[in-house]
Amino acid sequence: MLVSAKDMLNKARDGKYAVGQFNINNLEWTKAVLLAAQENNSPVILGVSEGAGKYMGGYKTIVGMVNGMLEELKITVPVALHLDHGSYEGALQVIEAGFSSVMFDGSHYSIDENIQKTKEIIKIAEEKGLSLEAEVGSIGGEEDGVVGNGEIADAAECKLIADLGVTMLAAGIGNIHGKYPENWKGLDFSALAAIKDATGDVPLVLHGGTGIPEDMIKQAISLGVAKINVNTECQLSFAEATRKYIESGKDLQGKGFDPRKLLAPGFEAIKATVKEKMELFGSINQA
Repeated sequence: MLVSAKDMLNKARDGKYAVGQFNINNLEWTKAVLLAAQENNSPVILGVSEGAGKYMGGYKTIVGMVNGMLEELKITVPVALHLDHGSYEGALQVIEAGFSSVMFDGSHYSIDENIQKTKEIIKIAEEKGLSLEAEVGSIGGEEDGVVGNGEIADAAECKLIADLGVTMLAAGIGNIHGKYPENWKGLDFSALAAIKDATGDVPLVLHGGTGIPEDMIKQAISLGVAKINVNTECQLSFAEATRKYIESGKDLQGKGFDPRKLLAPGFEAIKATVKEKMELFGSINQA
């Protein structure tokens, strides 16, 4: 059964580890992430961007697939199904469809409008027992057409949003979606410490987890980051394994063209990447 992300993130914050949010893109992705979580006894958050939601045939399709897998693959670890960078409309749609967690990204609105819209979504999410993530200050890189430049969120604005009663808060600390550029300056830990001071106990979220050096990830966790989002890294490992399979001509041997065979190396690559991240985040055996 899907659960809200609230308990798993509060436990992670207190235990000084982080729960990974792994974005899903199709059935293989979903199955790989769920099995990796079960095999490593780790809580997990399945992230769905609005673009991926459209690609997979809609939010109800995703809810049906995930709930079916939880039951039939006998997944017993805590699993949250979470809308990533949701618009106001998208947030309402996933709540209706049966997601257990939602991110409302109002970071591109003025702080006043962000507060007003976040309040409305919180009210609905709380009635249904969902966890809610809000964002202050855009995260760098591109995510479904939203572009930011590794911005640093303002601690006072973070406090205004945290005080509304959000479950978790995403705040820019120089992180970027996608691959990091050569000239990237790294995470701003003094900004993170200031945000932590301002927001108290609210678990913090680090977006753009691909490509951040391990020591920085560990330092961010020690400073209150309890949720780390990973997407690009799984996509890259999936693509690389699939490329190798085709380049070595395996799709031309026997029934190697069967999608179950063709996608198997990519599926295993996602699982391996997820496990690696769970080890780094410290979430193994925390279910």
